[in-house]
Amino acid sequence: MLVTVGVLASLIRGQRPTEGGVTKVAREETASLRRSPSPDILRDDDLWMGTGEGVGVTQRTVDICAAKRSFADASPLPFWLDSPLAHEPAPSFYGRDECDLAVVGAGLTGVWAALLAKEHDPDREVVLLEGGRVGWQASGRNGGFCMATLTHGIANGLSHFPEELETLDRLGLENLDEVERAVARYGIDCDWRRSGEIGAAIAPWQVDELASTRDRMVAAGHNVEWLDGPAMRAEIASPTYLAGLWNRDGCAMVDPARLVWGLARAARDLGVRLHEHTRVEKLERRGAGLLLTTPDGRLAARRVMLATNAFPGLLAAMRHRVVPVYDQALMTEPLSDDQWATIGWPRYQGVGDAANRFHYYRRTADGRILWGGYDAIYHYGSGMRPEFEQRPQTFEKLAAHFFTTFPQLAGVRFTHAWGGAVDTCTRLCQFWGTAHGGRVAYALGYTGNGVGESRFGALVGLHLLDGGGGELTGLKLTATQPIAWPPEPLRFGIVGLTSWSLGRADAREGRRNLWLRTLDRLGLGFDS
Repeated sequence: MLVTVGVLASLIRGQRPTEGGVTKVAREETASLRRSPSPDILRDDDLWMGTGEGVGVTQRTVDICAAKRSFADASPLPFWLDSPLAHEPAPSFYGRDECDLAVVGAGLTGVWAALLAKEHDPDREVVLLEGGRVGWQASGRNGGFCMATLTHGIANGLSHFPEELETLDRLGLENLDEVERAVARYGIDCDWRRSGEIGAAIAPWQVDELASTRDRMVAAGHNVEWLDGPAMRAEIASPTYLAGLWNRDGCAMVDPARLVWGLARAARDLGVRLHEHTRVEKLERRGAGLLLTTPDGRLAARRVMLATNAFPGLLAAMRHRVVPVYDQALMTEPLSDDQWATIGWPRYQGVGDAANRFHYYRRTADGRILWGGYDAIYHYGSGMRPEFEQRPQTFEKLAAHFFTTFPQLAGVRFTHAWGGAVDTCTRLCQFWGTAHGGRVAYALGYTGNGVGESRFGALVGLHLLDGGGGELTGLKLTATQPIAWPPEPLRFGIVGLTSWSLGRADAREGRRNLWLRTLDRLGLGFDS
């Protein structure tokens, strides 16, 4: 514990980092990237590199020059947003207007809120305000995993909501089904595939962890399939795989940008008034309603739904419950038929390895592979800036890990390399709140699971604005909030120490240090 305290003290002792969520002290202690005697070889000590079929991942050397070359010409634009299929631009808001419901933020949560409100009451006047473009942040930058879980997985659900997990599992699957129905009903072309997700064990200790997850999921009635090493490698050919757990019903793969654009188009067709490039600067009570001030106008509303994700909230109560954590991803060029023949992957499942610092990856409709995750970078003071979306040292690691997982793809290049902020809370799953006498509601804290959960977040928010009551607002999940993050510099120190400890656990066969065990007992976590 003295080492843990020492790391934390070093992290917060008046040091403001110049990069990422780890100071020099933490970098030295983790030794996550130590160079070998050859300057062209990267030794990734806290990682999981391995060779030989079915041996999982162990320490090995990686050609870092080849990894760097693979993304040297990559576009910094998120792949999903770099598309000719983007929705039609909407005008900015000018002047004065009024409405029944104003929604702030046109990512998935905000677009779902506007659409569901209009579906429920076609006569309701709904205005959707967006500071940039529809889906331009988290909703258009993620991996496209549309998951049923409302609790960030069964283990986290059992930790926080054991008495209502059966209900939450049912609601989560119903929510995913409703997303699928909306895609079909509105004719949204977003490459929707209900292919499921595979958790991949890439170290011996992860096989045991994954088996425990299987037992819990089977006991809870989930449709899962266990894949031993040969079966997993037959499904997707990687020498790193030791086992896999396929959740067959609980995840759909989707093009997230085309999903949010399609939902926005459907909302506009129903009469929602959308305004882009309209930043809401102020929200205040005005008589029996509310007043939203923008750079060029004022909007009076009876009710307001806030869907601002990781961005600083318009309410003080929102600002300390989430922190923006930056996640990076790479997208390959389209693979040839011969290259796909060496991999397999015919059923398009999403994949996430079972490490604490994990990777997520999936194949796309046009024959590419998206590869992201591993680093989760927090910037001091909850910093959010465009330059944080590009982090070459993370792209280097991701590329090296990709070629270790799929050595048969040596020489493949990445066409896109991007990042984005994830709204991370201490319980790892969404929460809600109200303000101004119930006239304002908000939903945030998805911690990387917002593609599917966003519809549920919007639905509960609308129920709260309508006065609550019923099953959805009577749950512990929807009636409670996570513990707030502490102020700086303690916040930065805690996030840095936790990230360091997670990497250390991966390097030590999953053994969690006293800091992580303490967080586990308190039901607290950190993820992306």
